Amino acid sequence: MTLDPAYLTYPKRAKGMDHDLYPWRSLFDRPPVAWPDGKSVATWMMVSLEWFPILPSDTPFRAPGHMQTAYPDYRHYTARDYGTRVGFYRLLDAFAKVGAKVSVAVNAAIAERYPSIIHDIVAEGHEIIAHSSDMNGTIASGMDEVAERDLIARSLDTLEKVSGTRPRGWHSIARSQSFNTPRLLIEAGVDYMCDWVNDELPYRFHTQAGSLINLPLNHELADRQILVTQQHSIDSYAQQIGDAHDWLTVEAAQFGGRMLPLHLTPYIMGLPYRIGAFERLLADLAMRNGNLFARGDQIVDAAAIS
Repeated sequence: MTLDPAYLTYPKRAKGMDHDLYPWRSLFDRPPVAWPDGKSVATWMMVSLEWFPILPSDTPFRAPGHMQTAYPDYRHYTARDYGTRVGFYRLLDAFAKVGAKVSVAVNAAIAERYPSIIHDIVAEGHEIIAHSSDMNGTIASGMDEVAERDLIARSLDTLEKVSGTRPRGWHSIARSQSFNTPRLLIEAGVDYMCDWVNDELPYRFHTQAGSLINLPLNHELADRQILVTQQHSIDSYAQQIGDAHDWLTVEAAQFGGRMLPLHLTPYIMGLPYRIGAFERLLADLAMRNGNLFARGDQIVDAAAIS
């Protein structure tokens, strides 16, 4: 029995992923990006400032870093609270020492519970990115569209009310989306998201509601991935980030500006035995002639992706 040729026909099959959200294009074939002042590598630091309910939700899935032992899980709950009370302020001090401005992905619950932290972020000139309601506010395929639209709106509205500025960016918990998320973000007035990790420069998404930018936040460069999951030392982390910057600097000389995204977690990086090495890493990056510390919105604007 011969196979019907139509069996192998898939109308959406295309180069890259099988969708029309963006055209496939190799990073090395894209038009070169020029960063301000002729810099070669834009170092984008993004801090996740999260509030974990002590009772986790497993619908649609439990967020990474959530409570792990029997309720009430005070050990993990207070460790996360340590990041907000102590670790985050160590990071703010580290950024200030090198004059770096960063993006902070904030759960709306942080703004509701600790508005003084939001005011401190704004006062230091950092950018606030919306990061859902709290760490039970996960999104995944199958989520009711009305519920997802409400989750996005409540998160943006709360952060705008406390900070005085509506966030331009969105970062989903665990970078997880439904099939509706890009369109719903556009409808909510979001300019860019940080969930898709398949590139090293911003690129534009297209939906029926319009378009927005995806600013890739590489999971493999996250402190959680390197320090906790892979259990590398802080010195190894610093070496790896320095090596990444070296490589991107060489690429930038041939292909145009490059981006180095560093995803930071206060209760991980803000510990006293790590923060010193992290400060030395930032000082090293700051001394490099081609380095540019930049917020996410600044990178999106400078890249001018059509």
